[in-house]
Amino acid sequence: MNIPLHAIWLAQDDPKKNTAVRASKDRLLRLHKDFKRLPKRGVILEPLCGKVLGPEDRNTLLRGGSLVALDCSWAQIEQSVNHVMKKTRLEPRMLPLLLAANPVNWGKPGKLSTVEALAGSLYICGAKEQSRQLLSKFRWGERFIELNNEPLEAYAEAKSSAELVSLQFEFFDVEVDQHEQGI
Repeated sequence: MNIPLHAIWLAQDDPKKNTAVRASKDRLLRLHKDFKRLPKRGVILEPLCGKVLGPEDRNTLLRGGSLVALDCSWAQIEQSVNHVMKKTRLEPRMLPLLLAANPVNWGKPGKLSTVEALAGSLYICGAKEQSRQLLSKFRWGERFIELNNEPLEAYAEAKSSAELVSLQFEFFDVEVDQHEQGI
């Protein structure tokens, strides 16, 4: 079963390099400029919310909920999140740490492109084939899975968001207050 994928496009980046724009041209996700056409049920990936996408969210997505990404510039993330979250009732979630494989932010923890964020979410929620299909349109797509294989597999096997959050520390050398990470 494929999870419906959507992206809110705020047109803050070069559309020729934008992963969400490219994936929408390949009909792998639906791109939205108009908030009124967003799905009513599902999860929105929003890196500032403090609650990690985890096993508790799988049922929502596997029962017809949509996975929505916020496509904006990292330089304008706070302003963009504030603007978008006022206009949707989707459940905000952030991803556990993963390494970017895209050429702009290669190797940076958490600085994922829209397609990487969606693919990582799909993988964690058990839709591994859909994740690979989404990444297949990008020359660096398979590298994302290779770079993050161990954490992605562990995150996908986690039994709770708290377990998933603690797993990050096994793979990444970060100092993060666990209360800020959605436990």
